[in-house]
Amino acid sequence: MDTSRVLLAIVLSVAIILGWQYFFIGSSPIPPPAKQAAGQEQTPVAASQANEPAKSPAMTAPASPPPVPLATSPASPPAKPGRDITVHTDLFTAVFSENGAALKSLTLNRYRESVKKDAPGKEVVTNNPEDGYPLKFSWGDLVGGDLFYQAETTGLDLRGETKTGTLLMRADAGNGIVVERRYSFDTGSYLFSVDITVKNSSGHPVQGVPGLEQINPPFERGSNPADRFLFKGPIAFINGKRLEVPAKEFASGPKTEQGNIEWAGYEGNYFLRAVLPQEADAATFTMRGDDKLTITSLGGKLETIAPGAEKTYGYQVFYGPKKIRDLQKIGRNLEYSVDFGWFDILARPMLIWLLNPIYHVVKNYGVAIIIVTILFKLILWPVSQKGLKSMKNMQKLQPKMVKLKEKYKGDPTRLNQEVMNLYKTYKVNPMGGCLPILVQIPIFFALYKVLLQSIELRHAPFMLWISDLSAPDRLPLWFDIPDIGSFYVGGGLPVLTLLMGVSMWYQQKITPTSADPTQAKIMMFMPVLFTFMFLNFPAGLVLYWLVNNLLSILQQKLILREGEKNTPVLQGGGS
Repeated sequence: MDTSRVLLAIVLSVAIILGWQYFFIGSSPIPPPAKQAAGQEQTPVAASQANEPAKSPAMTAPASPPPVPLATSPASPPAKPGRDITVHTDLFTAVFSENGAALKSLTLNRYRESVKKDAPGKEVVTNNPEDGYPLKFSWGDLVGGDLFYQAETTGLDLRGETKTGTLLMRADAGNGIVVERRYSFDTGSYLFSVDITVKNSSGHPVQGVPGLEQINPPFERGSNPADRFLFKGPIAFINGKRLEVPAKEFASGPKTEQGNIEWAGYEGNYFLRAVLPQEADAATFTMRGDDKLTITSLGGKLETIAPGAEKTYGYQVFYGPKKIRDLQKIGRNLEYSVDFGWFDILARPMLIWLLNPIYHVVKNYGVAIIIVTILFKLILWPVSQKGLKSMKNMQKLQPKMVKLKEKYKGDPTRLNQEVMNLYKTYKVNPMGGCLPILVQIPIFFALYKVLLQSIELRHAPFMLWISDLSAPDRLPLWFDIPDIGSFYVGGGLPVLTLLMGVSMWYQQKITPTSADPTQAKIMMFMPVLFTFMFLNFPAGLVLYWLVNNLLSILQQKLILREGEKNTPVLQGGGS
């Protein structure tokens, strides 16, 4: 039984090292794609045409229009050069081009590229002419994405007293088709709207399928070893569910998802590019490219515009930080762009109801993490107390266990029966010492997700050398410790992590155990394993584990001081 307890403890510890990969890689279930006939590629138009009535022969567009184009060819230049129109709000600075009425750049004013004081604002649109620009609109064959749009203004400045503003742009697509785009901004919101009106001034009806595209390079330059456990790529909220689409699913060709699309776009760890269509203005979400550059498009249904009539398509666009409270205010389930995986039920309230409110009082997320750790320790104190006493009781039963092993060493079945009788007689639970670990594992995983994904922790300082709680702690030295592949991100000494390892070793050393010397040595190896595992973890998570270890040491010291008088073991009072 001793061996079983040690093995179980090792398995539970290793579960924290290895099991988290299962929970964090692809943590949100992805619904299977719609079934298609073998060798066929379903297009957005094909899906919409199934329910379309027969069209009049007088219509100029073909009865079966082509699929929604995923991207205009960057090789074809616009008819004439266009101006850049700059829009300033309190939250971001955006630059639109008259060429395609596309978004050339968008820089966030309240977020930086790095923790350096002179770091520029965070760019969430960082495209170039070779890749193309987002928010280009097409309407079948009649309206291309590279139209020249004449803007009514040379710029908008909504900072200060001016709260809202509109950018109006018009284009003549030829054949009697005129396109008007109206961008509307609110200086206090990352959300802006774009209403696109297609006017038919020709003498005959026309047909087309609307399409609004995005060009998506990754948000972050460089990488963090811990980021490998987070999804980054095309994402949508379709048919009431969050949908993630890994790049491997559209590497060999475009992939299309259909249904009720509340929003769709591309997510990084902390930032999101999303388009929220009006209810009837998007029926398909199509992706192509790879993880270095992903092109996504929202496609509508086949539309017919009569002579002299017009059709307006409405979209809202969100290019900004994934801050749950702000996303909840927008609605449309946009807050589910932040996904904490299997432990979302713990992580979301942990952030919203605990960590953020405490931060607003203490104004330091490191201090807030310490307070949250103390609160959790107080809540789990009775469970930990019971587990530690059970381990101490098991230790005191060890002499009797040794005698039973000697007496029944040739009869394993009888030995197990007598050991179970011993536990029953003195009311000792051999699994009691593992209970605190079992309880803490969900909290550990939930807090890990919070500290790794919450925009609030990005570049949040604690004290001394810890300037970013979302990054590994590194104390700068007079020399640099180089990177060791993905095993260790260099640049300094991981002081906080080493302190955590020492505290864990000391905690293990004073923890009561009934294991033999060999098994005890195996258990003492666990702090070393954990230290290596935590080297690239966010400093905030290491801080949590260090404080938790120190509190556990305090609790064990208090139990050890209680003595025999207050902890009667062999009187049938153990648990």
